[in-house]
Amino acid sequence: MIGDFKRLLERYDKVTLVTHRNPDADTLGTAFGIYEILKNKGKQVEVCNASGNLPNYLDFLPHFAKIKNRIDFDNSLIISCDAGSIDLLEFDLTSREIVNIDHHKSNTNYGLLNIVDANAASASQVAYMFLKDDFEINQKSATCFYVALVTDTQNFITLNVNYDVFKMASELISYGINLQEVNCNLTQRKSLSSLRILSSTLATLEFYEDASVASMIVTKDSLEKAGATHADLIGLVDYVIALATVKIAIVLMEIEGSIKVSMRSNHSDISALAIHFGGGGHKLAAGFRVENICSKALLNKINEEIKQRGLLNEL
Repeated sequence: MIGDFKRLLERYDKVTLVTHRNPDADTLGTAFGIYEILKNKGKQVEVCNASGNLPNYLDFLPHFAKIKNRIDFDNSLIISCDAGSIDLLEFDLTSREIVNIDHHKSNTNYGLLNIVDANAASASQVAYMFLKDDFEINQKSATCFYVALVTDTQNFITLNVNYDVFKMASELISYGINLQEVNCNLTQRKSLSSLRILSSTLATLEFYEDASVASMIVTKDSLEKAGATHADLIGLVDYVIALATVKIAIVLMEIEGSIKVSMRSNHSDISALAIHFGGGGHKLAAGFRVENICSKALLNKINEEIKQRGLLNEL
């Protein structure tokens, strides 16, 4: 497959790296790492994201300032990063040739070339393992791939962490990554608004099925009062799944006229549940977005699906 990628790359002077809406460290870190590699190969490269809000705690990453909210290149190879379906990119990519780099089980293989490994811990792992033997990795690209890997494994604690993940991390560190800078930015850059929204959201915590399922709701009103953005909501669901009795955690977020749902499980496969509601994700971490329904009604539908699918019986 690397040969196909090289031949495809040879046909283009310009490359557009596209990241998914409401970007996280994996989609951006993967894109920045590839950006660095392709710029050093003499390509004209742009990084694009359709969202208005970017996670500012990642502004220490190389090339963060280069992110654009539009695609300027008319004739360029599109490389999507960490997007399970093309609609998550929110750009019109009709008639464009796409290289799809991802690690989601629910990926729809929408690319001309699909470099997808559902067993990988992050999209950056897919990209790094695919490119490392044929392209030059340097400190900047290694830093970007490493940050993506660390965050998507929640500091190496997710179930898909294995020998290969730690081997990759070790290889990346050998390029001279400034670990102190990385750790400081990832752990000590919380905004005051993120603490305010956490406080108000914890007050909505509810339990179901003998406390094996739990939910929280981020309302539009609480977002406005906290002055919070989508970036401030990253990690909220992890507080719920961390509770001793909880097997499935659900956080509903009222954002931009729709409800975004983030789910976590410590055993049951919730990816099919997310797909049922039009989303996708991984076995233990999935989500979706819906419109024209209130949070309480949606929560009832989710809980009913959990029971009908016997997801708690898998535990």
